[in-house]
Amino acid sequence: MFRFFNYCSQGRGAWLLMAFIAFMLECAALYFQHIMKLQPCVMCIYERVALFGIMIAGLVGAIAPRNVILRWVAIIIWIYAAWRGLELAWEHTMLQLYPSPFASCDFFVNFPEWLPLNEWAPAIFEATGDCAVKQWDFLGLDMPQWLIGVYGAYLLVAIIVTISQFFPSHKKA
Repeated sequence: MFRFFNYCSQGRGAWLLMAFIAFMLECAALYFQHIMKLQPCVMCIYERVALFGIMIAGLVGAIAPRNVILRWVAIIIWIYAAWRGLELAWEHTMLQLYPSPFASCDFFVNFPEWLPLNEWAPAIFEATGDCAVKQWDFLGLDMPQWLIGVYGAYLLVAIIVTISQFFPSHKKA
């Protein structure tokens, strides 16, 4: 199994598939926001940024997947983005399941001054909703709960791919 994942990590197809899935999830988020008129909250925007991190990791990995350094950079970005996304989705879920006047999210997104995404692309990164409000659910789970599963799957596969880097991708003769 580890040899297979190592082999896959050395090809562009797996990295592009990862980036494509993250891109489609971003498109779904924009569909919910602009077509279904759901209001994204600050946590939603940060979770969206984590998905962009995974997409970037996939693109970095696809540049030169046989280059060990670039592959490790992509894996590190992937693990960090998936971990942060999982943390954010978990915190968001807790805010929705156990609302409290003492626990809430920020009113405005807080990006670094050198990367004001909400000013550069407000249609994607501007938060207008409340984190504690459940606006959508599917099969009894709301959006942050689904994102726990998405980020958990990304993180699990990232850990397997990381471990697989220490196994040869093919048998030596």
